[in-house]
Amino acid sequence: MKRETVTIKGTRQGLRITLAEGLWDEQFAALARKLEQGASFFRGGRVALDVGSQPLTESHIRQVRELLARYEMDLWAVSSTADATILATVRAGLSPLLTAEEQGVETPGAELQAPEVPAGGLVVERTVRSGQRIEHPGDIVIIGDVHAGAEVIAGRHVIVWGKLHGLVHAGAVGDENAVVCALDLAPTQLRIADYIARAPEERRRRPVPEMARVRNGRIEAVPWPNR
Repeated sequence: MKRETVTIKGTRQGLRITLAEGLWDEQFAALARKLEQGASFFRGGRVALDVGSQPLTESHIRQVRELLARYEMDLWAVSSTADATILATVRAGLSPLLTAEEQGVETPGAELQAPEVPAGGLVVERTVRSGQRIEHPGDIVIIGDVHAGAEVIAGRHVIVWGKLHGLVHAGAVGDENAVVCALDLAPTQLRIADYIARAPEERRRRPVPEMARVRNGRIEAVPWPNR
């Protein structure tokens, strides 16, 4: 039996559209057909798009937004395990890194795996300057820099499309699965749940995108590729 290319399901957060892996043009065409067939049913929906490990660009996300807009549907989030897609999502001003709970999908035992955190993300489109503090119970996405002396505290993930030189605390309610991503990851202090790390004294000559996460009882930074 041939696997369905596009699935659309209702969740507590609205509609969840899942695309199968494959060539983008084929997946996009299949989505267009699906929406046309159920135009009256889907019209006006709030959409979270799940593309799995497929790498998307801002152009791809723009295509989907424009298609959904024809049916008065609003794309608010993109779920993906591909770093390129996460970056494109952030640049498009949408919420990335959705968990099954945020998408409204029931996951058996999920309440035992991580503390309950209100769904939804906060997008900040400005630089956070010294003395300023941003706090949110879900994800925080910052399109701009975080200066030394500024504080960013999130219940879940923190993503900075810029320089992160201030204090940052992800997973502040105890979520050890939270991550911190930045184009220049050099915070004065970095915390994930109850783990604490500091930037090395010696600064790199050329910053590279990195993601900080908890592994084997400590915080480690790994490359965060943008393609």
